[in-house]
Amino acid sequence: MLNLIQADLYKLRKSAPIKVLLAITTISAIIMAVMAYLIPQGKIDPNLTGLGFMFSDVNVISILGAVMAAVLICGDFDSRTFHDAVASGSSRASIILGKTVVFCFSILCILLPYIITTGIVLGTGFKFSMGSVAVGFLNMMTTEAGKALTAAEMWKIASIILSITLVYIAQVSICIPLAFTLKKPVLVVAIYYGFSILMAQLGRLSESSKWFDRIFSCTPYGGNYTFLTLASETGEIIKALTISLIFIILMLIVTYSLFRKSEIK
Repeated sequence: MLNLIQADLYKLRKSAPIKVLLAITTISAIIMAVMAYLIPQGKIDPNLTGLGFMFSDVNVISILGAVMAAVLICGDFDSRTFHDAVASGSSRASIILGKTVVFCFSILCILLPYIITTGIVLGTGFKFSMGSVAVGFLNMMTTEAGKALTAAEMWKIASIILSITLVYIAQVSICIPLAFTLKKPVLVVAIYYGFSILMAQLGRLSESSKWFDRIFSCTPYGGNYTFLTLASETGEIIKALTISLIFIILMLIVTYSLFRKSEIK
């Protein structure tokens, strides 16, 4: 399995599509931060917050996360890499686990521009705002920017950034069984983007139904996991990490149950 991971990491480093995705998230993170800085100063019309949200982490990762799965997993079906791996004696479990490790690492890589931008913004001392549309790292920027942070608060912010990152990885991990089952990049991207829109609507439903909110909060799509701030309790941060890890493991189990008997052509 380690050889498979090393091979995938090498391909990831040399892959042109991955570099393009990283460039997109870098540009998007900068545009998001600039708009969030200019809006409270009155230099940009507040009605353009919807445009700024388009470049936010939660929106971009819902598209690029699926694209990443399509590149890493569906591409190996087209190139017969999976066929060669199985033929050389690699088990399907090791293939799935190796791909999951590399996929999670790749999502972290394309989120790095947002993580770095958030850190820079919080260190500027300036005020940032994007109205009520802020989610994830954008929400951290608009909530915590402009404050004088203590050492303890900086450590808590680091744990929140880790939690939000893992929540995003867990959210897009559903693309793993989709990619192994459908094997078609277009289908994976289209289905997951539609699924992410559905989850956003279900999030609104949970606001009006306590029993549904309890159920939905057992997934990385529910709760307040993408709205963590310094005001969040430690238990809520730990819950976000725990649920995200469990969900990723569940996606591994689902993928294995679907892939172990499927024919590799």
